[in-house]
Amino acid sequence: MSKKIIAIVPAAGLGKRFKAPVKKTFVDLKGVPLIIHTLMRLCEEKVITEVVPVLGGEDIDNGFDLIRQYGLRKIRRIVPGGNERQDSIYNALKLLEQNGIESSSVILIHDGVRPFIPEGLIERLIEELKNYDGAIPGFPVKETLKEAALDGTVISTVDRERFWTVQTPQAFYFDTIKKAYDAAYTKGFYATDDAALVERLGGRVKIVTGSPLNIKVTTPEDREMVEHLLAKVKRA
Repeated sequence: MSKKIIAIVPAAGLGKRFKAPVKKTFVDLKGVPLIIHTLMRLCEEKVITEVVPVLGGEDIDNGFDLIRQYGLRKIRRIVPGGNERQDSIYNALKLLEQNGIESSSVILIHDGVRPFIPEGLIERLIEELKNYDGAIPGFPVKETLKEAALDGTVISTVDRERFWTVQTPQAFYFDTIKKAYDAAYTKGFYATDDAALVERLGGRVKIVTGSPLNIKVTTPEDREMVEHLLAKVKRA
């Protein structure tokens, strides 16, 4: 495949909910930092041309040391992060634009704390971009959903049949996602995922079935689950 496929990996957050003495990004999982598990998985994907981590400015030197240590040759640069996840990704998009990226290049945006990307998912996401402005993985909500007031009083029960839990990586053509980010910053608009910025401009986004194992490590309990999965993978 001649088209460039670049994975942007935001990992500059502090991880306040994680409650660990080190940043969640660098927490040890079976002897390897969490972010490295994720980056190694992305670098294994044959279709990906380049992986671009986004780290806090104070972590960039350590990041390069780890990249050299683990031989991650698809990583040639690290982008300094911003105050919010959206700021970090925008920094990466602007750097790619400054370096002459083609507008038709595919951008994958993947959380640095999701080390289990299902086999074949990235190919399916890229395939859907032929007919959509974005493609994202998700999983249908299985539990009953309640809308509640701030004091916990139930307002209504929501029909779960049309609701999905959204994951990453999310896929877009560069010109689509850059235009969406530019428009968001013009209005000072922030969203919790990248697809929402594309949707805001009327873009059509397709959900591809992901996996419940595509866990985002947010709490200590998530870490325990990921360590359990890593142990199973190693035994296999």
